[in-house]
Amino acid sequence: MQINDTVYVKTDSDIPREGKILLIEPFNEGIMYLVSLPEYPEGIWFFNEKEGGDGVFVTPGNNI
Repeated sequence: MQINDTVYVKTDSDIPREGKILLIEPFNEGIMYLVSLPEYPEGIWFFNEKEGGDGVFVTPGNNI
């Protein structure tokens, strides 16, 4: 995934929310994505753990 890609984020809602990647920050444990959502246009950080599974909150827009 890259900056400006459309993605879906997992939140407390049952339905993934569509957004756009604004920034990407890699860490040893995974990757942080700053994602702009309609109600948060300046972005919210979401973390994807390297191990995957329940720790993946951002997925590519074409994978839903």
